[in-house]
Amino acid sequence: MIATDPRPEQAAIREHMIIDGKPCAQGEGRLPVYDPATGDIIAHQVEASPAQVDQAVRAARRAFESSAWRTMTPAGRERLLLALADRVEAEGESLSRLETLNNGKLLGLSQMLEVGASAQWLRYMAGWATKITGETLNLSIPFPPGVQYHAHTRAEPVGVVAAIVPWNFPLLMAVWKIAPAVAAGCTVVLKPAEETPLTAIRLAELALEVGFPPGVINVITGRGETTGAALVAHPGVNKISFTGSTEVGKLIGHAALDDMKRISLELGGKSPVVIMDDCPIDQAIQGAAGAIFFNQGQVCTAGSRLFVQEGIYDQVLEGLAAVANSLKIGSGFDPDTQIGPMVSARHRQRVSDFIAAGRTSGARVVAGGQAWDGPGYFVRPTVFDGAAPDATIVREEIFGPVVVAARFRDEDQAVALANDTRFGLGASIWSNDLGRVHRLVPRIQAGTVWVNTHNMLDPSMPFGGYKQSGVGREHGRAVIDNYIETKSVCIAYPGAV
Repeated sequence: MIATDPRPEQAAIREHMIIDGKPCAQGEGRLPVYDPATGDIIAHQVEASPAQVDQAVRAARRAFESSAWRTMTPAGRERLLLALADRVEAEGESLSRLETLNNGKLLGLSQMLEVGASAQWLRYMAGWATKITGETLNLSIPFPPGVQYHAHTRAEPVGVVAAIVPWNFPLLMAVWKIAPAVAAGCTVVLKPAEETPLTAIRLAELALEVGFPPGVINVITGRGETTGAALVAHPGVNKISFTGSTEVGKLIGHAALDDMKRISLELGGKSPVVIMDDCPIDQAIQGAAGAIFFNQGQVCTAGSRLFVQEGIYDQVLEGLAAVANSLKIGSGFDPDTQIGPMVSARHRQRVSDFIAAGRTSGARVVAGGQAWDGPGYFVRPTVFDGAAPDATIVREEIFGPVVVAARFRDEDQAVALANDTRFGLGASIWSNDLGRVHRLVPRIQAGTVWVNTHNMLDPSMPFGGYKQSGVGREHGRAVIDNYIETKSVCIAYPGAV
């Protein structure tokens, strides 16, 4: 029997970038990469200098303008994406374990989402490569006499894409950016979060192995305020696709206006979970718990504001607190773990500061309320009750396993509470009353409204935010529009004699 490596993630660790199809270990220094479950350093990643950023953008530009890429058929790009999906699945064990090592999420989630969903998204977007079309237009231009017109539109790739992704779903988010960009015929410079660069580098290597031309997918690493800022400001970038905080998204939006780069921004959220009194108690409790504690609350659509109709409020709050207190905290590699670590020591401190601010504001802690003793970057699942509407824990995105509960009387008050936020990324309604659901859905100001579920996404379903939760949409046909320019062609010719 051939022995297998019990920790294949170790062999998958890379400490270089991928620029123009080659490893690049040059930069302005090294940044430590941590295992958030232990606090141990697992790698030292390159911090790209402005010179390396320029090198990556120029490589993407050469690839974009090369005859090999410009003349590749849509079916050719489709085959590349399908081959990459197959390779991601084939490398699933090492990729999922590498993600759990670097990000801390439960191994089951890494297998299901970082690997399984990445392959699903690649295959879905591969299909769009052959379905991007223009239109034939009938014009009504009446002059000059004797002249007729034919017009059509062309959907052309926007060019070089700067893709900047966060640390909560590193591999999946990279695929969310790369797959539609490639389907549309663009080339990409990807910058993963400084905390979680490892699977992005491996993804670029796999793309090269299945036949992607050098320079089509480049990965540079470093901090957002240095490497990311240099990438955003680079004049060779045509389009910026960013997922992250609203504050950073605003900075990127302002910078993009300087040379009118195209932008799409998927930003922060403070998603409401609205539970009506006809919802079964057990379903309400499990729904509220899943909405906030999934991936340790490190989700842009985490259900961090819980609104429960007053008749069942006390029962739901008590049940949610019991769930929070029962969840097993530990390493994502432990199959019994239900709550993994925060991604970094800095983020654990940020979440802990929000919890402390909640206590100071007078909100009542009914579960959790403190960090976890021991190594690693853990925070206990926390439930607040009785917070003032203007409290920081109600207004700001915490991005951790912290939920603030409040009661409401009727539909009008539920809508007012749900919409009382600068964010509008997601929301969920929990009710078995079809009339209630249909009345509430149009009134909730959010890009996605789930009913009797939360945090469920599909590659065919557009995803993005209202208000300060972003600009543009990911997924579905809508995301292709992020990566194309529409060119109108008008041809004059002599009319019939």
